[in-house]
Amino acid sequence: MTTTLGAPALLGPAGSRRRLVVIGNGMAGARAVEEVLRRGGGDAFAVTMFGEEPYGNYNRIMLSGVLAGQEDPADIFINPLDWYAENGIDLRAGVRVARIDRAAKEVVDEDGFATPYDTLVVATGSRAFLPPIAGLLPDGELRDGAFVFRSLDDCEAITHHAAGCRAACVIGGGLLGLEAARGLMCQGLDVSVVEAAPHLMVQQLDAEPAEILASTLRGMGIGVHCGAATTEVLGEDRITGVRFADGAELRCDMVVVAAGIRPNVALAAECGLTVERGVVVDDRMRTDDPDVYAVGEVAQHRGQVYGLVAPLWEQARVLADHLTGSDPEAAYRGSKLATKLKVMGVDLAVMGLKAAERDDDEVLRFSDPRRGQYMSVVVRDGVLVGATLLGDTSRAGLLTQAFDRASPLPEDRRQLLFDIGGAPPAATVDDLPDESQVCNCNGVSKGAIARCVAGGARTVGAVMAATRAGTGCGSCKALVGQVVEWAAGGEVEEDPSAHYYVPGVPLPKAELVEAIRARNLRSVSEVFDALAGGKDDPGSKMGLTSLLRSVWGRDELVDERDARFINDRVHANIQGDGTFSVVPSIPGGVTTADELRRIADVADRYAVRMIKITGGQRIDLLGVRKDDLPAVWRDLGMPSGHAYGKSFRTVKSCVGSEFCRFGLGDSTTLAIRLEERYRGIEAPAKLKLAVAGCPRNCSEALVKDVGVVAVDGGRWEVYVGGAAGAHVRKGDLLCTVDTPEEVITLAGRFIQYYRENARWLERTYDFVPRVGLEHLRAVVVEDAHGEAARLDAEIERTVTDYVDPWTEASRPATVNQFAGAIRAAGR
Repeated sequence: MTTTLGAPALLGPAGSRRRLVVIGNGMAGARAVEEVLRRGGGDAFAVTMFGEEPYGNYNRIMLSGVLAGQEDPADIFINPLDWYAENGIDLRAGVRVARIDRAAKEVVDEDGFATPYDTLVVATGSRAFLPPIAGLLPDGELRDGAFVFRSLDDCEAITHHAAGCRAACVIGGGLLGLEAARGLMCQGLDVSVVEAAPHLMVQQLDAEPAEILASTLRGMGIGVHCGAATTEVLGEDRITGVRFADGAELRCDMVVVAAGIRPNVALAAECGLTVERGVVVDDRMRTDDPDVYAVGEVAQHRGQVYGLVAPLWEQARVLADHLTGSDPEAAYRGSKLATKLKVMGVDLAVMGLKAAERDDDEVLRFSDPRRGQYMSVVVRDGVLVGATLLGDTSRAGLLTQAFDRASPLPEDRRQLLFDIGGAPPAATVDDLPDESQVCNCNGVSKGAIARCVAGGARTVGAVMAATRAGTGCGSCKALVGQVVEWAAGGEVEEDPSAHYYVPGVPLPKAELVEAIRARNLRSVSEVFDALAGGKDDPGSKMGLTSLLRSVWGRDELVDERDARFINDRVHANIQGDGTFSVVPSIPGGVTTADELRRIADVADRYAVRMIKITGGQRIDLLGVRKDDLPAVWRDLGMPSGHAYGKSFRTVKSCVGSEFCRFGLGDSTTLAIRLEERYRGIEAPAKLKLAVAGCPRNCSEALVKDVGVVAVDGGRWEVYVGGAAGAHVRKGDLLCTVDTPEEVITLAGRFIQYYRENARWLERTYDFVPRVGLEHLRAVVVEDAHGEAARLDAEIERTVTDYVDPWTEASRPATVNQFAGAIRAAGR
């Protein structure tokens, strides 16, 4: 049989498909199979995959969000189980391979069943390293109360155990350890991080930025102990603490070990493959057996073992090019590492060297510990070879470009970190090298997006579906769009999904509402079953939940709590450190001495870390633990201020005519009436209102979603579509009316029309210009379309249905509503 030089034969005897076996269903193994399929390998290979976990492939980068309760486990799956069946892949989920028989060319699972292969890919990843600590492994297994943090099952076990604990110790101060600490803090535990090295994140940071990071973490309430070698886990029946080499002890109820990882090389070593730190591979990801390849964290290439996503993706592409013969010359040359991430909510970008290694290396540093910021660059022979940005990563784009391309640097090196004598030219998409990574979560480069466009993907949605760029945390979506437009020469086709109300249901809003009513769909699950072919889309659940509540009302809806965002499940706003903020209702910004005393008492009783006056004239209690929320609400004895949801929030006011010598109308009373009538009403996006007692606009009514201004003659101007956040827009004058009652009616009518016609997450400052002021006037004020009575009736029904969500303090909707428990998914 003739084959392409350097590539394996694609067909077996008599034209049958070759047997491709992959040991490992993690991010590397699954990505390798995806790349093979993308190159037409589904016709050439019969694929069998082994995975020790009983799931499809999921994004391990997002496990910290699952542990923190900020991500639903179902939302982090890359390939659910049905994907394997759809692609003809024989997935042996939950099956461990016991040995590889290279002579017989088969793998044998733990039950003794043999699976033959023509080509084998070892993608066994890494395992958690367990240091020699007395009392950690009394019977060769982790003792009760001790855990590692590597998988969904680990997350579930940690969360279950944490519910009965008060204090946790995380052994390991690297990225994984800090993410575990964040998750435990979000579970409501007092958390300490113990690191044997002199400082945190030794792989990424030098001592100075590491100390700034440690100081920031201590400010969040995390205990940080560096230079502390753990020698013993204390306690007999249950864990009571840990002991350090110097004899000091730390009290805790549970221990999470995140002290590093080691490649899972046992199978490879036992079958005689060359193994050093990892399984040794060449530039085609081939081991010393020409029929066996290795990819991902288990592979060692040119002495390097990689644990970041981008190198794994690069390796998978080269492997697939070689296996399928699509590019026989494809070769992996190693990865130049640059990454941008968040550590406990703190922005961090690192690339190349973290410190000078030669006497003639140039180093420029800026350190501002009080603000939690650090920046440094390392320059060698006029080329950027390293950079660290902590707390402020605004220069990451320019530095990454210089690092990737080894481009010439300014003579005044300060310009690398600061704008000296004017801002440097902004990096454009055209300036970025093809290998520059656009999506960190899924390791997608500019070149990969360009190739996808060249291959026929002509919409942003099609590119995202094909490459997964922008489908992780979502922070790179704008850049993905820019790259797609650049690659398409400005001729990007309109994406039909841009008109969908939510991405997972292919209908615009009006048609979606009509279908929901016609088919009597009362839950998110029913909508997916009837209108999306039965396929769940986690990113659509929140929007559908809100829409269904608007269509049916509270009592006629099947309330599926897992379809809500965390804020709406616990009725509080989650913060960067996993705690929550509580904002009680203070209509019009007017409160009493008794309410202030109660707020102060609650702040003391529950160790609230910050009490802040918000821009909407409310009091925000920041740093409340999830399990304390019901008690906080009960002790406050005040209604919810709805500062956490896509809903009507507040009505800001000035002091109005009662106290102000310029006041023309009683703005305070009108603000209170508006807020008490429309409080908490769901909407496609948040709604902020204000009432000003005169045109001096002290309450900023002209830049609110609905703003009301008192004018001469006892009249009121009503403005809509204003904004003063990231977008600044003066509201449009809808009308001028004579009485507060007319203001209340027209505000409600406008809100209901917005609720029915706005896109999901579309603020009024986009909605009003899109729909048109004259059209809004005709509908809301002049009733030219005969809709006024219906709109008034619908908003009245919603007002009547309102129930303060904080009443769930005494009657939780679910047993674990405030316990932070997670559920397994994808089984």
